[in-house]
Amino acid sequence: MKNSVSDQSFYIESEEEDEEKELGRNGQGEEDNNESDSDNSLADDNRQQSKTGLYNTSWPQSYRQSIDLYSSVPSPNLTFLGTPTLSRLGSSFLSSSLTRRYTPESLPSVVKPLLQKPEEEQLPPQRRSSRSLLAPITSRRSSVIRKDEKPSQVSHELPMSRQSSFGQAVINGLNVLCGVGILSTPYAAKEGGWLGLIILLVFAVLSFYTGMLLRYCLDSEPGLETYPDIGQAAFGTTGRFVISIILYVELYACCVEYIILEGDNLSSLFPNAHISLGGFEMDSHHLFALMTTLAVLPTVWLRDLSVLSYISAGGVVASVLVVLSLFWVGLVDNVGIHSKGTVLNLGTLPVAIGLYGYCYSGHAVFPNIYTSMAQPSRFPTVLLACFSICTSMYAGVAYMGYTMFGESTETQFTLNLPQDLVVSKVAVWTTVVNPFTKYALTMSPVAMSLEELIPSNHMKSHMYAICIRTALVFSTLLVGLAIPFFGLVMSLIGSLLTMLVTLILPCACFLSIVRGKATRFQGVVCIIIIAVGIVSSAFGTHSALSKIIENLSS
Repeated sequence: MKNSVSDQSFYIESEEEDEEKELGRNGQGEEDNNESDSDNSLADDNRQQSKTGLYNTSWPQSYRQSIDLYSSVPSPNLTFLGTPTLSRLGSSFLSSSLTRRYTPESLPSVVKPLLQKPEEEQLPPQRRSSRSLLAPITSRRSSVIRKDEKPSQVSHELPMSRQSSFGQAVINGLNVLCGVGILSTPYAAKEGGWLGLIILLVFAVLSFYTGMLLRYCLDSEPGLETYPDIGQAAFGTTGRFVISIILYVELYACCVEYIILEGDNLSSLFPNAHISLGGFEMDSHHLFALMTTLAVLPTVWLRDLSVLSYISAGGVVASVLVVLSLFWVGLVDNVGIHSKGTVLNLGTLPVAIGLYGYCYSGHAVFPNIYTSMAQPSRFPTVLLACFSICTSMYAGVAYMGYTMFGESTETQFTLNLPQDLVVSKVAVWTTVVNPFTKYALTMSPVAMSLEELIPSNHMKSHMYAICIRTALVFSTLLVGLAIPFFGLVMSLIGSLLTMLVTLILPCACFLSIVRGKATRFQGVVCIIIIAVGIVSSAFGTHSALSKIIENLSS
């Protein structure tokens, strides 16, 4: 991983050398020509792979594996940091819908799944990626072996498996898109008014289009597999670093939201909970925020998060359950359904823009989903299904929640549900439990990117990794307690970060990569989307920051 393929030497089997010697007398001239052609072919392939390898050696190298765990369902394996021997005994190398693992250790020379697939099923038709770019060399040097392809050691990652079906890709997409943002859509409707729902639909269309642009970027050049790869192809190493940092900050901010979410919902269930130690007192919100941090800390120490990833795949089910609970309370238990609402709130519309934007913050994962599909040609249908389902849920919850609770709508509609109803308790507890499985998976990419900066041969690298993860977890607690405003923090994330990741950067990268090859229509649409993203980001960020400062001052 540390050296490109161009720096590697080639090894030729001795049998080929013997054959060359035997044929040397009879056809020296023809042999020289064939050898020259073969060398030219190898040189071309070498330059091609050298270019491709650049995307896999720059920081962050762990992005692919960590995001795959964040968005898919791999095989369970439970090990902690600092126990490399046990990790080799687990089943962490089994195939999954998005399987490509990163490990700082050398893997066993032979790694086999429990169930072997027939040969014809192991290599389905797929988009050419950095692992399948080199065509078979038909010359007599076909058995050339490169040093970095030795089976005895796998450096950092295993070859990516492309076996995700259409259904798996849709579930993975929904699992990322349909998150905690759905809890705040009624609040967004209250802040923006009924006409503000048009913004939700506009963002859905624009986000779908930019998701397709990411696909075009991936297909434009061999070796592009992740969002940071696209940034590097568009703007060089600087682009890769900037996009990676933005993505990691967005993930970190989501972890802050989880802490605030847990504190709000648990304190609503147990409002009288508090601790008094001497002269130190802690109310229910601070107490439950601290308890949540202590509860998720051991999960962040896990070396292999496959177990949590498997459980967190139920996030789609959890979101559907919470939505059904809201509709049950409104339609069956006849709670609320009396507010007519406001048509348009211009004063707080920028806050709604950020909240609606946050709902479509899944673009960091879309390249991973696309490059993992067995049938990449169906990716547009996957995106269409994900955006259609999620937008329908967002709009339905926004309408139902705002109609039920009107101007008293909280930043999370679970806080408005009557506490005496069983279905309300189901919704609240589902909301409480879900982040416990999501937190470690969300924080893991950030932690792994920082751990890459630790020298791999350092004797205390595992201890440093634990210290880094512990510091990250407690820092989210401090930020969550300092800015305990769930809706405003979400609006800030949606305006400042999601607009960049979802609208601005995909268009900018696309225009930079294709350059003059883009049609006039594509160029105009990209410029319009960038303008919409910049304006939305500016107004939304200013409004969210102003309200946060105002609330902190009061």
